[in-house]
Amino acid sequence: MKIQRHGATLGLIAAGALLLTACGSDNNAPAGATGGASAPASAEQVDCTGKAKLNAEGSSAQKTAIESFVQVYQQKCKGADLAYNASGSGAGVKQFNAAQVDFGGSDSPLSKDKGEVDAAATRCQSNPAWNIPLVFGPVAISYKLDGVTDLTVSGEVAAKIFNGTVKKWNDPAIAALNSSAKLPDKDITVVYRSDESGTTDNFQKYLTAASKGAWTQGDGKAFKGGLGEGKEKSAGVAQAVASVDGAVTYVEWSFAQDNKLSVAKIDNGGGAVELTPETVGKAIDGAKIKGEGNDLVLDLNSIYASTAAGTYPLILATYEIVCSKGYDADTAKAVKAFLTVAATDGQAGLSDAGYAPLPKAFQDKILTAIKAIA
Repeated sequence: MKIQRHGATLGLIAAGALLLTACGSDNNAPAGATGGASAPASAEQVDCTGKAKLNAEGSSAQKTAIESFVQVYQQKCKGADLAYNASGSGAGVKQFNAAQVDFGGSDSPLSKDKGEVDAAATRCQSNPAWNIPLVFGPVAISYKLDGVTDLTVSGEVAAKIFNGTVKKWNDPAIAALNSSAKLPDKDITVVYRSDESGTTDNFQKYLTAASKGAWTQGDGKAFKGGLGEGKEKSAGVAQAVASVDGAVTYVEWSFAQDNKLSVAKIDNGGGAVELTPETVGKAIDGAKIKGEGNDLVLDLNSIYASTAAGTYPLILATYEIVCSKGYDADTAKAVKAFLTVAATDGQAGLSDAGYAPLPKAFQDKILTAIKAIA
């Protein structure tokens, strides 16, 4: 995911638009609490005496962020390395719970209903696993439609598109939100993630919260719309949409930009809202933590269903899933070292990589959790 060329745009996130300190408990994607493209300076000490090679797997949404973290980690801890396989959130959780990797990456926290919480506790020697959010960004409803580059959807209309209730681009439901657009009499081609994905889970949670009952399919890491063409990973769905006129998908903003896809505005009841650093930041101001203690699980439902003017409600938080206890001593040291670097010095390059640095208040919460890993 090569998104460095978008750094100038996303750097604005850190320029004060996404002042996550207002997130009473948990601030997702943005920049330093006082503005500026870099994360707050940190005097955190890093213990580099753990094992030299770490392995992790999971979310493709955070792939470039992890690569940036690894570069800083290698500078900070000479001879250290981390291999990250961007196989998707579902695979990341499975590999973590099977003790095949040292930590997993997921766009959704561990699910108790699916047995992931219990499986992770077993993997961690009868200790709970923690969800630690390090990487944040918006999700775009991205499309390719000849002659239409300015399009608005609502949560209700998006739900009807992705469950097949609305089949044509000139459907009255779409036209009612786009009176000035020349909508073609063309079939809508839905493209979805065929692999298990936290992006899919977040998107379906948004549809459930924001569609006024139009989305009844539920959520989860597997797409439940019942139609469309499945493609693997974020790059796969974005590339597929780029090649088909009339196609639409949900994907991280950076992938939409990379593939030159149009991005729909969202009317959440307060008027059409464009996806920008400012509108994402305003939405994230309401994020809270619902996890207990150092398990930093975010409660995003209030954002997804928000009707506040000027807020873009579709955001994604990527978690690193770690054992609170249960590692051997060398692995625990290395995991803590990598995550400490990622949460501090590693934040400085995130805006150039297409992500948003952590604000100081939220950075402190993450560091508290990292220090508690044993």
